[in-house]
Order: sequence, then structure tokens, then C-alpha cells
Amino acid sequence: MDTPALVIVGSIGIDHIETPFVKKENLLGGSVSYACAAASFFTSPGMVGVVGDDFPEEFLELYRSFDVNLEGLQRAAGQTFAWTGVYEENMDNRSTLETVLGVFEKFEPVLPESYVDAPFVFLGNMHPSLQLHVLNQIRSPKFILADTMDLWINITRSELIEVVSKVNMLTLNESEARLLTDRHNLIDAAQQLLTMGPQFVLIKKGEHGSMLFSKTGTFIQPAFPLAKVEDPTGAGDTFAGALMGYLTQQNACEEADIRRAMVHGSVVASFGVQSFSLDALQPLSTHQIHDRVSRLVSMMQVDLPCAVNASA
Repeated sequence: MDTPALVIVGSIGIDHIETPFVKKENLLGGSVSYACAAASFFTSPGMVGVVGDDFPEEFLELYRSFDVNLEGLQRAAGQTFAWTGVYEENMDNRSTLETVLGVFEKFEPVLPESYVDAPFVFLGNMHPSLQLHVLNQIRSPKFILADTMDLWINITRSELIEVVSKVNMLTLNESEARLLTDRHNLIDAAQQLLTMGPQFVLIKKGEHGSMLFSKTGTFIQPAFPLAKVEDPTGAGDTFAGALMGYLTQQNACEEADIRRAMVHGSVVASFGVQSFSLDALQPLSTHQIHDRVSRLVSMMQVDLPCAVNASA
């Protein structure tokens, strides 16, 4: 099979979600599901993950409808990873009621031969040892993005730091950046993270957008404003998947390219949270994405005088 230009590795799960307005069960979830669906608007990603023998065929068909390469999808005897969570009134804070690791507990990501030459790689949120295992299989990647979470910072810090030293960009949220660096100020935290090896650090700020840091500058990307959010689950993975999909499509990874990719990631994520699971992404068209990108860019524009009075 042809080598997918983008390989995405992470979790695949069945979600049971309750918001202040509705309760939904048996939804397709997991970092790989959201990231691959989002990336598919720009490229045909290769998926690496594991599901149990209880995984519905209709979800496999949904992956195929997004033109996701499933050669790296493993199927094992047992239960698919499952997560049950409840969101608070603000739709930002959430509580985990139950996590069933199932077959994900013994997951060992093995890349098909057709994947190992992929130039772009997204290491979704998972144990750093698994992320390292993937990195050892990729031959000569052009750009690697890694995600992480507070759990790995707390229990596997040394392995995580090794991962960070080997990737081009690290993404994490505000509290995780502070936890990993022991720096409260985000600028200080980002500068500390840059010394660990990556060229770029992307700090996610939820409904307030994201911040990109490099040794040459800082970029602030707002989220697309929405009047209503149905389900924020997977928003970060949708954002990152679209970002990596755009970079793959452009076959470029300079800072200017990443800034443009962040705009596209923000827009695709804004569609994703307007319904549950992949429901809002499935009917989405590239025309709708481009239209909302234009609207977001227009919201970010500002006209300044040619000369600014320094004493003003």
C-alpha cells in the first residue's frame, strides 16, 4: 500500500457523555478518532490504534467514510477502551466517572511497513513509552507533534522528557505546561520547554484559543467564537489533527506554515464541538471550512496608523 503522508497514533474508545443538557452513550471517541477525522479534510491519514472485538462495524465504516487508512488498526480480544464523563454547567470543567482501559492497557503500537516512511507524525496522548516505541519505528520523519497530559507528567516524567527532546513540536494545556516546568507564567514555562528540545511549543487554552512559542517569537490564535457548544470532548485532538493535516497537505513546517495550520485547526475544532462524537465533522465540506477560516481571519485583522506616536 502507499505510504500515508501523515500517521496518527493514540487511543480509540467508546464514550459515554453527560452534559447539563443531554446524555449520550456508546459514542465513537478517542484521540485517534478525532484527529484522523479532522486531518482527513487535508490528507488521507494512517491510523494506529487498537480496538476490542466489541468494536462496532459501523464505526469502522465511519473511519472509511473519512478516507482513513486502517492498515495500522489492531483488533484484540477483549473490550474496547471506554470513558464515562460528566460536564459541568460551563461545558469546560468535567469529571471522569469511569475509565475502562480494556485492550488499550496492553496496546503496543506496531507500524505497518507502509507507515514507517511517513514524513508527518502525530503522537496522540498516551504513555510516553509507547510514544518512544513509535519514534523508534519511524525512519526519517520531517515533522513530529506530540501531545501529553498531567498523568504522564506525574508518573513518567523522565520518559516524557525524552519524548519531548525528540519531537519538533509539543502540545499541552496551560496547567500541564506549568506542571512540567514548575513555572506559573506561561511565557516562562514555554521558554523552559523550548530548552528541552522541540522547535515549537503549542499551549492550548480551550475556548480562549492557543499560543505558539518558538525561539523567534510568539503567536496567539483565538478560538472561533460560538454561541453554543454541544460537546467539547476531543476538541484538542480535532485541533491538532487538522493542524497536522494542513501541514501535511502543504508539505511544509516552517513557523509561518504552523501559524496558518493553527487557524485551520481552530476552525475545524469549532465545527467538531457543535455536536457529539464525529457527527458534526461527517457532513462537513472543505468549502465550509474555508468560509469559516475567512471569517476568523477577518475577525483577527486590525488597521493601525502607518506611524505610531511612541509618546502616545
